[in-house]
Amino acid sequence: MNLTRRQLGFGSLALMAGPALVSAAHAADQPAAPPVDPISLLDPELRPYVLEWAAKDGNETITAETLATVRAGIERTMPTPAAYPPLTVRMIPGKQGDPNVRVLVSALPGDGRKRPAVLDIHGGGYILGSAKWDIPLVQSLAAEFDCVVVTVDYRLAPETAYPGALDDNYAALRWIYTNADALGVDCDRIAVMGGSAGGGYAAALAIAARDRGEFPLCCQILLYPMLDDRTGSTIMPPSFMGTWVWNAADNRLGWSSYLGVPAGSVTVPAGAVPARETDLTGLPPAFIGVGALDLFVDEDVHYARRLVDSAVPTTLLVVPGAIHAFDDIAPKTRIAKEFTATWKSVLASYLGVRLGRAPIRPGRWRHHVRTQRRH
Repeated sequence: MNLTRRQLGFGSLALMAGPALVSAAHAADQPAAPPVDPISLLDPELRPYVLEWAAKDGNETITAETLATVRAGIERTMPTPAAYPPLTVRMIPGKQGDPNVRVLVSALPGDGRKRPAVLDIHGGGYILGSAKWDIPLVQSLAAEFDCVVVTVDYRLAPETAYPGALDDNYAALRWIYTNADALGVDCDRIAVMGGSAGGGYAAALAIAARDRGEFPLCCQILLYPMLDDRTGSTIMPPSFMGTWVWNAADNRLGWSSYLGVPAGSVTVPAGAVPARETDLTGLPPAFIGVGALDLFVDEDVHYARRLVDSAVPTTLLVVPGAIHAFDDIAPKTRIAKEFTATWKSVLASYLGVRLGRAPIRPGRWRHHVRTQRRH
């Protein structure tokens, strides 16, 4: 089945790996798209949220000169942990010769059963953010899935270039495995997930875990992942992609900072760019979700196709009218709720978790614990 860019941009696509293959080419292989007003392509329900966000928070390109200011602004808006499930800070051993790694861990009180685990990697274009960014996600997953969730405070670029952050994330995966008994984790049900740059790191970690053969993963959940340094440098998508949140110039800065060489260079460090990995066989099952107006849509669709071609069970969801991180900007919209429900369903299937109970609320905490211990 061959899909045109128009079909991808204006219709949702959910595909499971099997006999049918999706063929999607990079923008470099497609004719230039005619000029189009990106606002007209926004999902009608999402449109007011995007325009309000752009007017309030700005939509300016990040530069090396403004990076510190942007970081400081993000730090001021970091979420505060909820009272439940418990959230603890741990310092774990990094790679030999590297500093210790800070991780946040959340889980409901255990009852002696082995539970699945999720290793979460925060986004931020390789240059922004911290583990605190994902606190709401970490605690909500721990409650809804009754699993152990670990999120990593990896070192940021450009202060630490590749492979520093990947080593930090791998150290967290090692820590989960080596402390599985103490954490109450079932080593056969450990997933990795991340959004944006976190999705790129999750994909890179899945490749590294396969190559090293030490710590297998049951699945990888990649939310609008940042997979290809060539996007916005040597490969230019249509102008209506990447209008908001993360644009081509941002992408060049993020990748160049991380790689230590200009984005789109002929040669980049081996293992740093998932889209440049030549062999995708043997990777864990994947979910890839992305908005049709996201800068990353072409690279994400292309990576999903390559996973399918490599016999990796893969779910691909392209959301029409959606921009980068739309589920964070407008979580109460229909498309955000459907997007979140889809990746959670895929994650639950590979973790062996039955969803359906309501998220825990104050006043239900003790009842929930008693119920869990009865089953």
